[in-house]
Amino acid sequence: MTYVAAPTRYETMPYRRCGRNGLRLPALSLGLWHNFGHDRGIEVQSDIILRAFDLGVTHFDLANNYGPPPGSAEENFGRVMARDLRAYRDEIVVSTKAGFLMWPGPYGEWGSRKYLLASLDQSLERMGLEYVDVFYHHRPDPDTPLEESMGALDTAVRQGKALYAGVSNYSPEQTRQAAAILRDLGTPMLIHQPSYSMFNRWVEDGLLDVLDEVGAGSIAYSPLSQGLLTDRYLNGVPEGSRAAGSSPFLTAEGITEEVLRRVRALNAVAERRGQSLAQMALAWVLRGKRVTSAVIGASSVPQLEDSVAAVGNLEFDADELAEIDGYARVD
Repeated sequence: MTYVAAPTRYETMPYRRCGRNGLRLPALSLGLWHNFGHDRGIEVQSDIILRAFDLGVTHFDLANNYGPPPGSAEENFGRVMARDLRAYRDEIVVSTKAGFLMWPGPYGEWGSRKYLLASLDQSLERMGLEYVDVFYHHRPDPDTPLEESMGALDTAVRQGKALYAGVSNYSPEQTRQAAAILRDLGTPMLIHQPSYSMFNRWVEDGLLDVLDEVGAGSIAYSPLSQGLLTDRYLNGVPEGSRAAGSSPFLTAEGITEEVLRRVRALNAVAERRGQSLAQMALAWVLRGKRVTSAVIGASSVPQLEDSVAAVGNLEFDADELAEIDGYARVD
């Protein structure tokens, strides 16, 4: 059956401008970091992606290494684009990144011009696209000059293979320097993608101020702290959860009784707001509009729908914010 997008798709999702640039992103973007590799059925993936678009999620966030195996998320997204979303390409923002290990040898990771431009070509081939809307340098390279990495992003834009340039995981000072280089080249920095959640507030220590200064937007990844800021861990670490597995980002040892006390207290605040903990955590990241968008993951359509429902209540009063600050911690 031919997919037809919901006519109501733009009725409830807020869209925010990326800093002083022209592009607007949905308050919630769908990330394909987890759950979109070859270890998951393509029809489940397709259902999530198409339902997201029907709900106004117009931005799909990828990277060359998303899977497993690396590259497979781009391949699977490309299959859904070709089959169902090709007619809607001009309504969709596709982003991808390069920086982590993708192939063996000295040219398969980090930030050299050779790696970044070769990786983008590979990403476009996997997704079957002529261009991506946003191409990010995924992490700063301690050995390659910023001028080289930013020059590669500028080249990608000038070649028409990307419309905008961004960075991810850069410190405030690295971001300021990268933005200055890109501005001098004539390709302004569109956006920075940092990790940000109630339990990881490092961006508040300078990065958001730098982004305001240079006119770039921000898009937060891991706003649910790898699932910790959901109802899944209210009673401890369940079998089959990310923390019970081999994830390096969330471990059972890290979920102490003190952490659980904080999570349960935050859940109580969310219940009083009429939200799930995940919904409140997403709304909190988006408070004040200094964050352009938050990247959500989803392993099922109901999980996606629960997250997207967060946009129904993005406002906090001063008492709520003060109470949340009492339970949130800086990693």
